[in-house]
Amino acid sequence: MNYVVIMAGGSGERFWPLSRRRTPKQLLPLLQPDRTMLQEAIDRIAPLVPIERILVITSDVLRQPILEAIPTLPAENVIAEPAKRNTAPCLALAASVIRERSGADAVMAVLTADHFIGDEDRFRQNVQTALTYAADHDALVTLGITPTRPETGYGYIEVAERSSDAVLKVQSFREKPDAATAEEYVSSGRYYWNAGMFFWSVKSLQSAMNLCLPDVGAWLGAPGNVVETFPQLPDISIDYGVMERAANVFVVPATFAWDDVGSWDALLRMRSTDTHGNVMQGAVVAVNTHDCVLINARTDGHVLTATGLRDHVLVATNDATMACPIDDVQSVKKIVQGLREQGRDDVL
Repeated sequence: MNYVVIMAGGSGERFWPLSRRRTPKQLLPLLQPDRTMLQEAIDRIAPLVPIERILVITSDVLRQPILEAIPTLPAENVIAEPAKRNTAPCLALAASVIRERSGADAVMAVLTADHFIGDEDRFRQNVQTALTYAADHDALVTLGITPTRPETGYGYIEVAERSSDAVLKVQSFREKPDAATAEEYVSSGRYYWNAGMFFWSVKSLQSAMNLCLPDVGAWLGAPGNVVETFPQLPDISIDYGVMERAANVFVVPATFAWDDVGSWDALLRMRSTDTHGNVMQGAVVAVNTHDCVLINARTDGHVLTATGLRDHVLVATNDATMACPIDDVQSVKKIVQGLREQGRDDVL
């Protein structure tokens, strides 16, 4: 039996000031005006797995907002982590729930709530390939994205050589490279981007954790009182803790367009633009402005204007305004950190 686990506990700080503590980016309609990114993720996979077997793992503060945003989700399927941990403990928690409901042979697809998927039919075909392989083998399976640029912000998956096979053996995982190394990875033709989507049976995950993360594996074997025991688990990612160390890792090369919607510049790659390359939303007037993201989310009649700008982001909400160059969008997290240090929880 197949399950889907969608990790949706992130805070989306790089999309501040739109993304807030109780309305992070997965609960915002960033790519489509009428659907949040989490709803997109659920709708995309629903033809393969019914909503009764779609679990959303999130934080305590986001559980109720998610239930309100997606009322079709069964309440028992929106699971709040008892403490903030990384993805390895998060997925051990999900696996323990699935095992209790359907046994250790159940297969879980681990997806995220904040990716752009360009061809949903091909996406489902790739997911089905990965699910079938995971059901038939003691394997940890991931999806690999063919690089379109020497990206330094993604991890990479190395294979011995590219082929037409639907499933390939993984040689290694590589951390986010510098620019020169990324160029080498792309030109070699032996690397895929790590999109952070995984497929395995509960028993295969537990076996891998027993070998690679014994503390988490032991917990998964006997979680006990989750509220008391979960906070004791190490803060470690599934990539570093398991995928980079396990020997039975395989990759399904993706055949769909993909993008990690990680910061404001992603909107320039995924949303329609005006004749000057601008993404504009809300009451905006732009003159002699090119290749900018201009978002006005104010509800008081305020107009956002710009003239002579190029390669910038301007975002206005009712209580905050943010401006930054496109090539410095990663620093928006530093703005959030600064506001936190000033005690400005009212705008976070």
